[in-house]
Amino acid sequence: MRSLVTGATGFLGSAVMRCLISAHHDVRVLARPGSNRKNLAGFPVEIAEGDLLDHASLHRAVIGCDYLFHVAADYRLWVPDPEVMHNINVLGTEALIMAAAEANLKRIVYTSSVAALGLSHNGSPANEDTPCDSSAIRGNYKRSKYQAEQVVKQLTIKHQLPLIIVNPSTPIGPGDIRPTPTGRIVLDTLMNRMPAYVNTGLNVAHVDDIAHGHLLALQRGKFGQQYILGGDNLTLLQILQCIDEITETSRNRINIPINIMLPLAWCMEKIALLTGDEPRATVDSIHMAKKLMFFSSSKAECELGYRHRPAIDALRDAIKWFRENNYYQ
Repeated sequence: MRSLVTGATGFLGSAVMRCLISAHHDVRVLARPGSNRKNLAGFPVEIAEGDLLDHASLHRAVIGCDYLFHVAADYRLWVPDPEVMHNINVLGTEALIMAAAEANLKRIVYTSSVAALGLSHNGSPANEDTPCDSSAIRGNYKRSKYQAEQVVKQLTIKHQLPLIIVNPSTPIGPGDIRPTPTGRIVLDTLMNRMPAYVNTGLNVAHVDDIAHGHLLALQRGKFGQQYILGGDNLTLLQILQCIDEITETSRNRINIPINIMLPLAWCMEKIALLTGDEPRATVDSIHMAKKLMFFSSSKAECELGYRHRPAIDALRDAIKWFRENNYYQ
């Protein structure tokens, strides 16, 4: 069994790679020339150099593979040029899925995101069938993942593809080398940069549990179906308090109303345009924070046998990895 994994140099993709190796898959990874390959070091993988924007490289990468795990995505809450994110997340995904279809791969697992799904109006956990109002989507990342998922669904129906969609929630754990926007929240808390919080909530899951959910989707998922791979629903304050508990630290934090954060986020974006650095908060992310981003993994639990460990374990493993890799002392 040979599996091609995209995004294996990144956070979730590297966890999927490790999971497949443990399951005795031969693994080939698609890696951009010059990319940071720390997450590949020491693992028995074949590297196919390529890029989601280089469609010829995608056709070369899928040759000889049985399965595709398309995990790669441009995951940023802010980009100076949204077209770049669209080209990677939407057009690159379309090109890769079509390359896999032409190569007659046996199964395809596409990593979407809960960002592509709807949210409940009353704060209760949303599921795969919760309606999503596409006209109300905020943020380039969320919009691109929604559009990519729609393209994948259309291709699956049109070409009768052996494809399963998974929608991970918020992964936490080891290997977050960039780190991701959520990983930055953990790091900022560890470095006393989170003196305040807003009333929002996230679904937090261990990255290795989500990775195992990908393998379960390959083994047990139904073609054309999608499955939320999540964990515990926690408010932002509860997440920060979990980090305090792990580090045995006591901190007093201020609750900032979301409307007060909007002008601050606007200023951060303007500064980012000058510096090129990703802002700590964006206007779109603050608007999204007005809703509790809570989700249910019941479908994956029932149909795939998916399970997740407590969120505090994910946070503990993330903190341990950040410390061991000198992200903070």
